[in-house]
Amino acid sequence: MTSFSRRGFIQTSAAAALATSIPAMGAPVEPASLKGRLYKTLKIGMIGVKGSLTEKFKAAKEAGFQGVELNAPGINIEETKAAIKDSGLVVDGSVNAGHWGVRHTDKDPAVRAKALESLKEGLRQTHAVGGNTLLLVVGRGTDGTEEECWQRSIENISQAIPLAAELGCFIAIENVWNQFLYDHNGDHTQTADKFVKYVDELNSPWVGLQFDIGNHWKYGSMGDWIRQLGRRIVKLDLKGFSREQNKFTKITEGDLDWEDVRKALLEINYTGWAAAEVGGGNMDRLREISANMDTAFGLV
Repeated sequence: MTSFSRRGFIQTSAAAALATSIPAMGAPVEPASLKGRLYKTLKIGMIGVKGSLTEKFKAAKEAGFQGVELNAPGINIEETKAAIKDSGLVVDGSVNAGHWGVRHTDKDPAVRAKALESLKEGLRQTHAVGGNTLLLVVGRGTDGTEEECWQRSIENISQAIPLAAELGCFIAIENVWNQFLYDHNGDHTQTADKFVKYVDELNSPWVGLQFDIGNHWKYGSMGDWIRQLGRRIVKLDLKGFSREQNKFTKITEGDLDWEDVRKALLEINYTGWAAAEVGGGNMDRLREISANMDTAFGLV
């Protein structure tokens, strides 16, 4: 478990499943649940347990997580490798550090150059500790017109794709409230059309979405977005959201339709990592988050 390539895992799992799941008539059996298909991870900043990196990793594993996401650039590679070895917890991926402030949509070419170097170095460091996804917020829609932000970010991010392919590390674009690829002042009937078009224009198997299930519940049906995005989803983030209260919540709180989310994930045959992105804390809180993830995904 030093490196979880989603594509490799799917191929291996599919081969094993094929030998056991085909009935006499030859029709494959649809999976009934997400059990055995999802691996739980969380952001390093959520681990509020005091101590060394190894102690934090051990706490996350004890709470029921299989992986952790770091921030890159900024990884102490040797310290992280030691923590992985001593705890048994893997680094499945990272979050691109500083991507909100140094953006691929910025009108200044010098800023975009810094964003590109941050992306490339983040890929290198993530790969060095065994991870295979780097979460990326591509920019802000307020940096210009939609067309300007689209073209600037596409051109900039494209320059990192050869490195992502060489390392086998996905550039995982997150759907966030950045006023880009959706109508920030719109209602809950929006679709994922622009996200689909954006990812497809980058035209690489090493670019996909780290789809945050909670982030856009205010703007559309998360189950339908999952179905529409399909193979483009390389990883999941999750949190809760209440449309009624217009705020983010703990996982399973709020009014997000988790039953439809589960159905949609099964329909697109999703297998891979799911990362919690909520307020963290001590061991009790980490256990609560892990249990909430189990409930949301029907793993209990």
